[in-house]
This record gives sequence, structure tokens and C-alpha cells, in this order.
Amino acid sequence: MKVFAENRKARFDYEILETFEAGLVLTGTEVKSIREGRVSLKDAYVDVRNGELYLVNMYVAPYPMAAEMFQHDPERPRKLLLHRYEINRIIGKLSQRGLTAVPLKLYARGPWIKAEIALVRGKRKYEKRESIKRRELEREIERARKRYP
Repeated sequence: MKVFAENRKARFDYEILETFEAGLVLTGTEVKSIREGRVSLKDAYVDVRNGELYLVNMYVAPYPMAAEMFQHDPERPRKLLLHRYEINRIIGKLSQRGLTAVPLKLYARGPWIKAEIALVRGKRKYEKRESIKRRELEREIERARKRYP
């Protein structure tokens, strides 16, 4: 499974409650550009429109080898493909106060490009500080293990 883009900041800023695997409706130039790694999930989120889920603010750079008439809009909303019961579950959870859905990563599963999306709740400042302390402690432990095998 090749990962094309990862939203590491989302794991720091949010508490992840539940994850889903979703397909994406993409054009040919978008697929080629994503496979080259020319994609960013920064500031991307999942939006509900007419009972369907869309990935908004995901930036996919224009494919340089394609003619101008085949180019795509880099920040257009992209429809997410999920089972109806998953869509209903996500829409129900998003109606709760304080929950949102964000993409965590884009990856290839066979010939298809998939997005891992998560239902998340924002962390408070003190929770972020605890995450930083825990990470620093783990790094120190790992350094000590390498020093004294």
C-alpha cells in the first residue's frame, strides 16, 4: 500500500474517534498527479452536500504533461464513495456538537486511490502539551535503548 499524502497535523490537533476507508471520484489528470505525490491534505475536511460526502480543500497540483483543456481545478470538491450506512453514520455523528471529519491519508489500494477519513474531536491546549511530553519521553527512552543495548 503506497501512501501518497498524509495529514500528520490532524493526528496532533484532533482526537481520532473512528476511521473509514473511502474511494474518491477523480479525473485522469488528478490520478496521475496524485500518483506523482503532488497532493496536499493540509486544511482539507469532509463536507455534507445533498446527503453525500465531499472532500473539500484538498489540493491536487495540475498535471504538467496534460494539455490545458484536460486540466482539472486544483481545489475542487471531490466526492467520497462510501456505503450508504457509512454515509448515514458519518452524517449522524457530524450533527453532534464538536465533531468533524478530516482526511488522514491518501493511498493506493490496487489500481484505486483511497482516502482514510476520520471522525475527530479537537484537542484542548493541555492535551496537546501532554502529547508533546509523551513523544519527547518516548524519544528519550529510544535513545537510551540504542546507547545501552
